[in-house]
Amino acid sequence: MVFLNTKSLRNKIYKILILIPLLLISDQLLAKEAKLLILGDSLSAAYGLKQEEGWVSLLQDAWQDKPITIVNAAISGETTDGGLARLPRLLTSHQPTHVFIELGGNDGLQGHPIPKMRDNLQEIIDLSLASGSKVFLQQMQIPTNYGRRYTDMFINSYVSLAEKNNIPLLPFFLEDIALNDNLMQRDGIHPTAEAQVLIAKGMQQTLEVLIFP
Repeated sequence: MVFLNTKSLRNKIYKILILIPLLLISDQLLAKEAKLLILGDSLSAAYGLKQEEGWVSLLQDAWQDKPITIVNAAISGETTDGGLARLPRLLTSHQPTHVFIELGGNDGLQGHPIPKMRDNLQEIIDLSLASGSKVFLQQMQIPTNYGRRYTDMFINSYVSLAEKNNIPLLPFFLEDIALNDNLMQRDGIHPTAEAQVLIAKGMQQTLEVLIFP
């Protein structure tokens, strides 16, 4: 016959009961560590709309049950020069796990030299990767009236940067929306509130695969 040491058994059970909530708390803390920094321009800053109508806010709402926080650092009119200048402080302050780069559109619209824009984006990617963040680069587009050579150089810059740095290149989120006048504001550049809903849904599908594999 085997006699159990009831005191020893009680101690073991007691330790297990203490450890279980501690392990659960640890898992919860780890689950809350994901933080997505949006480094963008007016297309991500809800230009002409209320902030809560923008796709970034809508995406955060859709991710209420996901272990992630979104930091929207997009500013209307932002160029790659401005984004690069602000990035070090943003990385230090927020310590993001992921950085989504949506910049370059204003560089193109203002006719900035493509090599300069590309160099700025490369530095933004370098800083983000050096901080330990995973980086997502969005393909940007500009009107074709800037000339085929300039437009091709602009578009190809994103492809080459993504390939060089081995980072995901996300499709331009206005690619289909921009063709529908009903989904664009009067300026023909910025999406309406209705379009923001579509963008948020598209970005949710795209980013969830990358952030929550």
